[in-house]
Amino acid sequence: MAEAEETGFSLMSLEDELTCSICLSTFDCPVTIPCGHNFCQECLLATWKDSYSCPQCRTLFATRPELKKNTVLSTVVETFRVRSGKSDGAAAATASAAASKPEKKKKKDAIRCDTCMEAVAAQTCLTCMASFCEEHLRPHRENPTFRLHQLTNPVEDLMERICSDHYKLMEHFCSQHQRPICTLCLQHAHRGCSFTSPEEQRSKKEADLREKLVFLDGKLSKNETVISQMRSMQNKLKESAIHRKSAVAAGYQQMRDMLTREEGEAMKAIDKEVETGEVKIRGLVTKFSENVNNISKAKEDIHCLLAQSQTLAFLQTSFNLPQAVSFDPYTPRISLDSKKVVQSEAFALTLKNYLTELLKHPVEARIPKLIAEKSPGNKKLGKSMENLLEFGVKDIPMGHPATADTKEKAETSDIPSEIGPFEKRTELLKYGTVLTFDQRTAHKRIQLSDNFTKASVSDEHASYPDCPERFAVCSQVLTSKGFSAGRHYWEVRLSSNNFIGVGLTYSSIDRKGPTSRLGRNDKSWCVEWFNVKLSAWHNSSETVLVNPNPKRVGVLLDCEEGRATFYNVADRAYPFHSFNFQCAEAVYPAFWIFSSGSFITLCKLQ
Repeated sequence: MAEAEETGFSLMSLEDELTCSICLSTFDCPVTIPCGHNFCQECLLATWKDSYSCPQCRTLFATRPELKKNTVLSTVVETFRVRSGKSDGAAAATASAAASKPEKKKKKDAIRCDTCMEAVAAQTCLTCMASFCEEHLRPHRENPTFRLHQLTNPVEDLMERICSDHYKLMEHFCSQHQRPICTLCLQHAHRGCSFTSPEEQRSKKEADLREKLVFLDGKLSKNETVISQMRSMQNKLKESAIHRKSAVAAGYQQMRDMLTREEGEAMKAIDKEVETGEVKIRGLVTKFSENVNNISKAKEDIHCLLAQSQTLAFLQTSFNLPQAVSFDPYTPRISLDSKKVVQSEAFALTLKNYLTELLKHPVEARIPKLIAEKSPGNKKLGKSMENLLEFGVKDIPMGHPATADTKEKAETSDIPSEIGPFEKRTELLKYGTVLTFDQRTAHKRIQLSDNFTKASVSDEHASYPDCPERFAVCSQVLTSKGFSAGRHYWEVRLSSNNFIGVGLTYSSIDRKGPTSRLGRNDKSWCVEWFNVKLSAWHNSSETVLVNPNPKRVGVLLDCEEGRATFYNVADRAYPFHSFNFQCAEAVYPAFWIFSSGSFITLCKLQ
């Protein structure tokens, strides 16, 4: 009797679970929809008019789901009604009582035994499709009849594992339709479909998700790398902008300084002309003033004579006109129209008009306009402007004649006293070395050919990759071999003796800035043919040399003595200049070529 009361009490605790959420009464012909919720069939159909959705979770279905009676739930409801002894009227009373209860049910903390509905379930039987506590699990443990039943840990969603079509455990997963199915489904609706176990399907899905995680990690890493590169590029842009602004400001400041100097010279010329004119005028004014005084005195003397009352005394006096009366006064022609003053004013006006016309063009068209002038009258100007653009005005001769001091210096300092008038070339060839040009250092205007032994310059830039070793401002190139010990000799053939330089440099020379030109820093030395002048350059200091106009130049480098000697090579080797320096680091042969079409060839020593 006590057991019956306990069972009745357990069934009473299921009353809320067996109540339809629409009519709030015990289920009558319960049906299950795809979202898993159960309703009375009539109640559910009454809510489905314009659309098909779950009255409880609001899940919307595109088409009307196929409704089938939930036989398991119907059996439980009937058992509940029989054991609780309720009639239809009592069921209505129960529904009224249930309506007064709050709609939200307390979430169960643990899975309960399906037999007693109170004790915590110890295991779930997948054959019986029910969970049991230790007491009600005894038949499965002790009765041989249940030995084939499959026991597992308590399953919370047991009812969701039941096939809605066949009320059997869904032990398989249909790979084709991507849904769990039971054994009977394999024999009917899913006949011929490939299937696997839910556990295996879960493993596949987990593997797929892990692959997607790896893919997403790769994409994330790539995006972060690109963002980092763009931030680095942003910083480099800012640094480059600072350097570019400094270079532009320095260039314009140099032009302002040059114009200021030219303006000062022009003003001095005008002041000198004014001073010369004033001196001349003052001299003439002084002379004419003396003449006026002498003439005025002569007039007074005549008036005195005329005032003489005694005739005899008047007749005995004599009077001579002063010498000043013989000089006719004139206004000198003094003006500021001297050749130097007029030319200074004309140059200022011409330069202003030229710059005015030039600045009317876009900035990208100005350089081509400066260097593209090919007419005979403008060729020299175009070449001068081209030199101005690449090297700066300080390197361009200003047209002043060479002074005696300069000539004397050129004659006495170009060849050291210890160098003889000539040397036998065979003696130099003992130290001969094979050289090739280093493409990594070549400016993009320089084209290398003949196995990297010929360097020629062109107006078109080569498609060399950017690298730290490459010269970016001056059209220069180094050899691939440098020297820090011993004696070494090499020869080069020049296409012309104009706008070409041959020298040496440390590898630490600047490659990008305005001071990267050979001889314009303390890390390089060179002899350079510029227009018709040959000069030796080091640390921006120029020494004008006697120009032998060589076609073949030899260089002897003595690292032990720290000396580099340059030779005009013909039948013999005639030295024309030498540099003394310390081999603080490896020294590399270096070359500068400017005019388009010019070239330098590294000679084979024979």
